[in-house]
Amino acid sequence: MQTVTADIVIIGSGVGGTAVAHQLAGSGAKILILERGDFLPDEPQNSDAEAVFGQQRYKTRDTWLTPEGVAFRPGQYYYVGGHTKFYGTAMFRFRESDFEDSVINGARSPAWPIRYADLAPHYAEAERLYGVRGQAGLDPTEPPREPFPHAAIPHEPVIAALSGQLTAQGLRPFHMPSAVDYGSGGTCQRCGTCDAFVCRFGAKGDAETRVLRPLLAHPDVRLERQAEVLRLIADEDGRRIVAAEVRRQGEVLRVEAPTFVLSAGAINSALILLRSACEAAPEGLANRSGVVGRYLMNHHLTGLMAVNPFAVNGTRFPKTLSLNDFYHGLPDDPDARGNVQMLGNIQGAMIRATYPRTPLPLANWLGRHSVDVLAMSEDLPNVDSRVRLLADGRVMVDYRPGGGGAHDRFVRHVRAVLRRAGFPLVLRHGFGIQAPSHQCGTVRMGDDPATSALDALCRAHDHPNLHVVDGGFFPSSAALNPALTIAAQALRVGAHLRRTRAI
Repeated sequence: MQTVTADIVIIGSGVGGTAVAHQLAGSGAKILILERGDFLPDEPQNSDAEAVFGQQRYKTRDTWLTPEGVAFRPGQYYYVGGHTKFYGTAMFRFRESDFEDSVINGARSPAWPIRYADLAPHYAEAERLYGVRGQAGLDPTEPPREPFPHAAIPHEPVIAALSGQLTAQGLRPFHMPSAVDYGSGGTCQRCGTCDAFVCRFGAKGDAETRVLRPLLAHPDVRLERQAEVLRLIADEDGRRIVAAEVRRQGEVLRVEAPTFVLSAGAINSALILLRSACEAAPEGLANRSGVVGRYLMNHHLTGLMAVNPFAVNGTRFPKTLSLNDFYHGLPDDPDARGNVQMLGNIQGAMIRATYPRTPLPLANWLGRHSVDVLAMSEDLPNVDSRVRLLADGRVMVDYRPGGGGAHDRFVRHVRAVLRRAGFPLVLRHGFGIQAPSHQCGTVRMGDDPATSALDALCRAHDHPNLHVVDGGFFPSSAALNPALTIAAQALRVGAHLRRTRAI
């Protein structure tokens, strides 16, 4: 077996792993980034809704199981840059309250071992790194912050009209913080395919474009593609991680380093730790507490198609508007709460991919006449919501979302808001764990090693040279897109590693 060495090994090239690497580049450490996928091909199908949704051209062909034994292809995308290649560019800071203990719908949303103030400078750094555009001072729930690094993307006419209609109802819509290279000299072409599509013009602020490509110009940073980490290997005492077992194009390698950063995504990071069970850690690495794979969260996400049969929506880039007036609850229902933001343009092919019996002319008509909105609520942590590694190596996802009733009431309220805004027909569609785009919580951090896997710097309580830096570290999900919070914490972790030279 071939052995490869580095000073620090980072598993995953998404938002967490690349932010850690960004902080360590130039420290003198030899950094090796392992990515199980390859670069996404630049091809016409990138922006073809039938190819992306109908044919599922870019989705993994791996299958997972439900508890009932039903196999499904999860919405996992294994490419350089991770899921940010397909994300919708939303880059929100969590609210101050998201880091505090609270009770929602009778269930506890636990406090984090850090507070907003701990992440605030790293949020600002992440916004600069990703080129986030927005306008401070409009969001009623906004935490203390400085101006955005770039001006907000202006609303197109239909979205501007919706903003005015919401304002007329006494609400306070604001410009959604978005990572897009827009404006004079920018590469954004307003091509009409952004959310859930890869950007062919390099305009989307994804982990590859904004972070990894500049890093690869550094002589101490190396990327190995098509290198899937099978398991981590601990020393005889089970304390330190000494190597990773990696499959690269059919060949198995041993990769050794003093420090490992696991950033494979909440579900896959948990699976790697569970696959790494050994005599010293029979339940998996970092799992003395028994929480690895548990507390799986994914947000309550409902897409709303607000249809106006008398007007065509010609918007090319709709993701410029958001609403947080209900983030802390409705006036008469404090548990019904969440964020409202624009979805990308829904096309007929996207509708038929989910509802194949819909006639194509009707699906296309709905796509042309709708304004598409996402209602997002916090998914409350549940110890029995988990990813399991079966004895035969197959993966079972036993997802048990918390707070669904409150989310449904929130969605009903948002539908009424949209009807009052001039949309007589508002259709809804729920997104489940089959599309784990906001997966989090499976390797949670906390102060108590008995109830958490990681400390406040994402270091495993059981292994001083292992950090897990992706959505898995979240103790709670909040009700906002997780990418910026992952990036901010990863920058914080990377800065700590560089400062202490714990490599």
